[in-house]
Amino acid sequence: MNLKFLQKKLIFSIYISDKKMKKLNLFFFLIMAFSLAYGQKDQYNFYFKTWNFLKYYHPDLASGKTDPDSLFLATIEKMNDQSDADFVIRVLTEKLNNQFPGAPVKDEAKDVLSVNQNFNWYQRNKSISAEHKTLLDNIYGHRFIASSTKKDQQEADKSKNQFPKDQNLPLPYRLLIMAKFQGSIDYLYPHKYLMGKDSDSYFLELLNKAIKCTSRKDFEIILAKAAAKMEDTHAFKFYDQLQYKNEIYHRLYYPPFDYVVFDDHLLVTRIVLPEKISKSHIRIGDKITEINGKSIRQIVKEKQELISASNKETLLYMISDYQKNLIWPDNLAQKELKIQSEDHKNHTEKVDFTDFKNKEDLAKVTEYIKEKFRKNDNYKMDHKDIAYFKIHDVIRLADNISDDQQDAHMEQIFKEATSKKAIVFDMRGYPDWGGFVFHYVYKYFSPVENHFGLYYEPNIKNRGTYTPISYAIFGHYYPNIENKKVHPYNGKVFIIVNPETLSMSEWNTMNLQNVFPQAITMGQKTAGADGDIVTEPLAAGYNLVFTGNGIFYYDKTQTQKVGVKINEVIRYKDEDIIQKRDLELERILKALK
Repeated sequence: MNLKFLQKKLIFSIYISDKKMKKLNLFFFLIMAFSLAYGQKDQYNFYFKTWNFLKYYHPDLASGKTDPDSLFLATIEKMNDQSDADFVIRVLTEKLNNQFPGAPVKDEAKDVLSVNQNFNWYQRNKSISAEHKTLLDNIYGHRFIASSTKKDQQEADKSKNQFPKDQNLPLPYRLLIMAKFQGSIDYLYPHKYLMGKDSDSYFLELLNKAIKCTSRKDFEIILAKAAAKMEDTHAFKFYDQLQYKNEIYHRLYYPPFDYVVFDDHLLVTRIVLPEKISKSHIRIGDKITEINGKSIRQIVKEKQELISASNKETLLYMISDYQKNLIWPDNLAQKELKIQSEDHKNHTEKVDFTDFKNKEDLAKVTEYIKEKFRKNDNYKMDHKDIAYFKIHDVIRLADNISDDQQDAHMEQIFKEATSKKAIVFDMRGYPDWGGFVFHYVYKYFSPVENHFGLYYEPNIKNRGTYTPISYAIFGHYYPNIENKKVHPYNGKVFIIVNPETLSMSEWNTMNLQNVFPQAITMGQKTAGADGDIVTEPLAAGYNLVFTGNGIFYYDKTQTQKVGVKINEVIRYKDEDIIQKRDLELERILKALK
């Protein structure tokens, strides 16, 4: 709002009644307060942009000669609503060496993924002096070049949280964490371009809330929302670091039944504590459509704002985990559930959830979770015409085999597999043996050149951009095997996937799809988070973990968020889950008839 106009209005208020005067003065105060808050948020955001730019490009900071966090904490308190852009740049750079001998950096890399890099925040900013624009241009032109990208693969911040759980973090630390969040996305997250168009404005809203928040719990809600906005399954477990995770995600009480989460209902799959629901008329196969008056669809939407997942299918799969206990909308010990029975009749039941202070209930739930974990290996196939390999249970193939006998042993296993009518690779899980697909399947079945994907790593000459790794580089696509022989397989090949197909499992699936062109990939959308992870220490014991590489098919088809290519999407109905059917294996057996 025009301040001169407000001044005129204030002068005019002298001539009006006291009552109107009070209202107008209150109006003037609110406008000024809003302007100050907005200006503060805006200045902090520019400060973040400048600090991260220096952190990743300036030789003093990017090399580690000057600690970026120390610079931040030493200067952030100098910022206020009157701090213009030139003041911010001057304060952050005044103690750095800004004399850069030598020619500017030349980045001759080809096919660079540079869509994320955008310097409009300073290059098109009319409030920045020409002198300071030139300074930032010179810093970028003479940016630091790392010897490798290993700096990105940092270990988690093992320093103890120096602040008590019930203490709100001091404002400088809250701002430092928010700044590192922004920098991680701008300079280390290759898939920033896939985030929503409203991401920048959403971050500003979160920043404003971080400035004003008065409790540790409220700040952790802001952090959860920031991580969720990345929409990256690798960042899913961020919730587990939060001091107030049980309160924020309403995990204080466990339900007396197990369930699977769908878009619009919870399917009851098992009664865990029968005595808790003996009066509630809840049965296996019932659909819960509302919890305390809130629809499941609305609850899922709320969870989507607090939990990071690359796609909705993976989110639903993750929050169906009984042990994680993430689906509930409140912390009430008793919940009113609207239920649709198998006969399609609706009724409402009040159900007491269990408090783990009750040791007897805790023991029963713990035993159920252990039992479920033991029986979680439901995917099995024992058929004379099928060679079946389960990706999270292949290391046992080499059990009790000495190293010098392993090659011959695996060759014999695959020789037997080629005598079958079909080979099944069940990728519903994480590989327990990295060499199974990468080395042994490739060694026995694949042509020498196996161009199945594009792998982009951080560009050491230009942070925030990514360069493709050449197939000539050993260790990423396939091993260098001398005198390699190919054993073509002309039988049927099936690859089974679901949201448990995550990261290395997705990478191995892409590999198998190329080794076996005839393969039919079936199942549900995968986790959509392929590539190595980056761990970025924030502060106060928080660490942000997310996807650090850009992974595409060889034809440049996207994999982040969408997952691997699937030939046949298989959907499970409620009755399929209750009957514990494996529709993928049923489909394979049918195909062999």
